[in-house]
Amino acid sequence: MRLQRKVAVVTGAARGLGRACAVAFAAQGADLVLADIAADLPGVPYPLGTESQLQHTARLCREQGASVLVRRLDVRDAAGADALVASTVDRFGRLDVLVNNAGIAAPSGAAVHEVTEAQWQLMIDVNLSGAWRMIRSVGPVMTGQRAGSIINVSSTAGVVGYRNFAGYVAAKHGLIGLTKAAALDLAPLKVRVNALCPGSVRDSEQVEGRMLAAIASSLGVPRAEHEQVFVRDQPMNSLVEPEDVASAALWLASDESKQVTGSVITVDGGFTTR
Repeated sequence: MRLQRKVAVVTGAARGLGRACAVAFAAQGADLVLADIAADLPGVPYPLGTESQLQHTARLCREQGASVLVRRLDVRDAAGADALVASTVDRFGRLDVLVNNAGIAAPSGAAVHEVTEAQWQLMIDVNLSGAWRMIRSVGPVMTGQRAGSIINVSSTAGVVGYRNFAGYVAAKHGLIGLTKAAALDLAPLKVRVNALCPGSVRDSEQVEGRMLAAIASSLGVPRAEHEQVFVRDQPMNSLVEPEDVASAALWLASDESKQVTGSVITVDGGFTTR
């Protein structure tokens, strides 16, 4: 039980990588606070996670023996982030792990000079500023404990560029910069901050993922063909599974990585080594 007696907050927990991380953490003894906007967001051209999906994630975690607190959260809301942390401490008395997973893949699919002000602001506010708000909210608790692990879910788009995804690429690169700066700020207080950079993650039915399909749609790739198209660029000739990313997050959340901070770990089947 690698996370026994630890309490983890996972944002974007309704489905996808958030669900995969939450269930993996629960199986290793963690108690969970599951957060998600659980509603569609104006300007995002695909459905986001739902309340029923968030509750299903909670059921899966409870089946593993975890105590679970469920909260609706829009990471653009600083007061909501503070309230989530306060609820966590009130319920569990501590907060050991934060997985900054909440994020959007679109609006995307336009050249940089065709991106509107509203589209740019939405992407940065959710994918970059949302993670910063959560770090700011958990910081006083973790530094007071002199212990904590913050895991920022970036992307291969945080390491390399992609055509027609300027906002997404800028936000994910910014998240890596935030990771490194926060790691240095918090290291003397024994709080670790690391980034995970998943590659093309399969939209597994088990976690009800939608991210790869949303990216494909922005690129104009037919849904029926999108997995084959993405596999062509994978050196290992297969898509990344959600559980692959969750396993890396589990290691970063555990004491096995107690000397790891400021690191950027790719889980991309070798995509960014080309």
